[in-house]
Amino acid sequence: MKDWNRRGFIKRSALGTFFLALPPVLSLAKTETSMHMNSRFKISLAQWSLHRMLRSGELDHLDFAEMAATDFGIYGVEYVNQFFADKANDTSYLKEMNQRAEDHGVKQLLIMIDGEGGLAETDDQLRKQSVENHYKWVDAAKFLGCHSIRVNAYSSSPDRATAQSAAVEGLGTLSTYADQVGLNVIVENHGGFSSDGQWLSGVMKQINMTNCGTLPDFGNFCVQQGDHGCAIEYDRYKGVEEMIPFAKAISAKSHDFDENGFERNTDYKRMFDIIKSSGYQGYIGIEYEGAQLSEPDGIRRTKTLIERMIS
Repeated sequence: MKDWNRRGFIKRSALGTFFLALPPVLSLAKTETSMHMNSRFKISLAQWSLHRMLRSGELDHLDFAEMAATDFGIYGVEYVNQFFADKANDTSYLKEMNQRAEDHGVKQLLIMIDGEGGLAETDDQLRKQSVENHYKWVDAAKFLGCHSIRVNAYSSSPDRATAQSAAVEGLGTLSTYADQVGLNVIVENHGGFSSDGQWLSGVMKQINMTNCGTLPDFGNFCVQQGDHGCAIEYDRYKGVEEMIPFAKAISAKSHDFDENGFERNTDYKRMFDIIKSSGYQGYIGIEYEGAQLSEPDGIRRTKTLIERMIS
C-alpha cells in the first residue's frame, strides 16, 4: 500500500464513527458544495500539480480524485491524459474513474490533452491526423461527465497568419465533432503563437463557436524559447485579459511564495482583478509547478492564496 493510501485509510477509519452519526444527507462533498453554491468562483485541482508523485508511482491516477477531496478539500478535478494515455477507449477503466470520483463527491471537469499533435499545423495531413487523434479524448471526456478537453494550438510554421488560419481550421473541425456530444474544446496558452493573447483571441473570433474557447494560464506566456530560457515573453496580464472573454476554465499557475503567502512570479491580485472585472464565473484550477515545496504543500499554499483573492 502506498504511503498516501495508508494515510487516507487511517484518516477515514478515524473519521468513520463521526460520519456515521451525521444525518444521511450530509457529507464532506455536500458541505463543501453548499459553502460555495452562491459563489461566483470555485476551486479545482489540475492533476499536473502532482505530476512528480504520479510519475514516481507514489500516487496512482485512480486515487487522484480521492486525494483532491480528502487531503485538500477540493471537489473539482482536471485530468492530464498522459497519466492514463492508453485508457481513452477502455470503458471499464473510465467507469472506475467515474466510481472513484462519485464515491468522494468529486466533479470531473476536463482532460488536458498533450502528445496528440498540433491543431494549428499548416500541413493539411498532419493537422487532419491531429484532429482525429483527439476524437477518442472527446468521447472519453463525455463518458467522464467533463465539460471540456484542453488542447494545444501548436504549429511548426514560423508564419503567424498561416498558423492562425490553420488553427481556425483544426480547432473548428474538432469543435464541430465535440459539439455533437455537447463538449467544449478549449485552448491553453502553451507556447509558441498560442502564448500570444492577440493571436489566440483572433483565432477564437474567427471560429466563433460557442463550444470553442480558451483556458488562460497565469504563467505560460513564452512565445519563443532561447538558449538560456525564454527569449520572447508575452505580457501575462495583457494575455489573460485578451483570453478571458472566451475562457471556460482558468489555470492559476504557481511556483514559489514569499513570506506573506503571495506568488513571487505572478501578481495574483492583479490577475484576479482582471478575472473579476470580466464575465467569467466557474472554476479556478490550481496548477502548482514549484520545486521549493512538496507538491501537496504547494497545492495548499496556492489554495489559500486563491481563497484570499476570491473572498
